[in-house]
Amino acid sequence: MKRLIIGISGASGVPITIALLKALKNLDDWTSCLVISKGGEKTIEMETDYTVQDVIDLADEVHDIKNIGASIASGTYKTEGMVIVPCSMKTVAGIANGYSDNLLLRAADVVLKERRKLVLVARETPFNTIHLKNMLSLSQMGAIIMPPVQTYYNMPETVQDMIDHITGKILDVFDIDYQNFRRWNPESE
Repeated sequence: MKRLIIGISGASGVPITIALLKALKNLDDWTSCLVISKGGEKTIEMETDYTVQDVIDLADEVHDIKNIGASIASGTYKTEGMVIVPCSMKTVAGIANGYSDNLLLRAADVVLKERRKLVLVARETPFNTIHLKNMLSLSQMGAIIMPPVQTYYNMPETVQDMIDHITGKILDVFDIDYQNFRRWNPESE
């Protein structure tokens, strides 16, 4: 069984997390390990019709953000990596500077130290110099910085099309095919 840690921090973009958790739920050989910040809980309520419990129910494992001794806080707990979606600039700063004062930050720290894949779906616009320096630092450490930038070549017609695109990009990092992801294919026209 492959494990993927999913973190939700207090930034806009929770519908992407929901699509990601639903996609993983449909895969027999993957387990999702969820951790949500207090800001993430508020974002769920503000951006979706889901309750926090609805989102928790989509995950296979759920960890309390205050439980710094949880399984995902140890490098001996084998995972394929971690996705933080959405990822606030506060979370980016905490990871970039080794400030692991909660389980979300500690799990990201562990993923980096174990040289596993860390995908940060960074949400802010515009970025200031501090944001850019922190993301550069994380990129140099091996993290993948993936703001949910919209594409137009795939002719999105709905918000769900845009959500599916970034969900597909995230899952590609872990070699998971996402059926709702429309890839660039100019030969098909």
